[in-house]
Amino acid sequence: MPLVPGAEPYHHDGGPVGVLLLHGFTGSPASIRPWGQALAEAGFTVDVPRLPGHGTTWQELNMCRWPDWWSVADRAFVRLLDRCERVVVGGLSFGGALALRVAEEYGHDVAGVMVVNPLLQSDDPRRFVALPLRHVLKSFPGVINDIKKPGQDEVGYERLPLIAAHSVQQFLGMVREDLPRVSQPVLNAHSLEDHAIGTIGTRVLRERVSSTEIVDLPMSDSYHVATLDHDAPRIVETSIEFVAKVTVEVPT
Repeated sequence: MPLVPGAEPYHHDGGPVGVLLLHGFTGSPASIRPWGQALAEAGFTVDVPRLPGHGTTWQELNMCRWPDWWSVADRAFVRLLDRCERVVVGGLSFGGALALRVAEEYGHDVAGVMVVNPLLQSDDPRRFVALPLRHVLKSFPGVINDIKKPGQDEVGYERLPLIAAHSVQQFLGMVREDLPRVSQPVLNAHSLEDHAIGTIGTRVLRERVSSTEIVDLPMSDSYHVATLDHDAPRIVETSIEFVAKVTVEVPT
């Protein structure tokens, strides 16, 4: 199925430090491409894959399940690990949950984790209505381009595919349960106002991970897709410093 223009994956072969960035549910690589390009310009090897069912149609996404998205994240991490000396994983929204799952599964092979408005649990009350109706209604109005800065486009879907969304919830349950396994340094960038998932995700992260080093980056001038918003330069600057710091020493 042809891709929507702008939804293409991104990859850059750089130095010995690799960064894997993962986009959110119903979004596309467009939402984090500028972040990835900035990390590439800083000298890192960067991979921004496209998750299955994204960048095409919401109907195709509704045929995908969490093992499909996880397998892409897993393979991309292993490829970077084979090529690079150290690898940091990061993601926006559901991509943040995928990044945390990589950290849970691969332990010290992950040098650090960077999340932006991580989807671990949602404040959206519609989930109590929408998901039980998934076998009757195929989709529900979604939240797209929750961005304060004018003129930005994450190249996502206006509809929320409900069967796929139910699978997301199943995956998030596993991630939340295993969060104490995350002991790597964490960069936690979170908007103070988020109309897509609320702010509960970052609270769950703080309460459950075992990491002793958490870099907290509150953002007052951005909404959910902060990687395309007014605070994007702060995310870039802080993440470049974070990646450089956590990859200085290679564990024995």
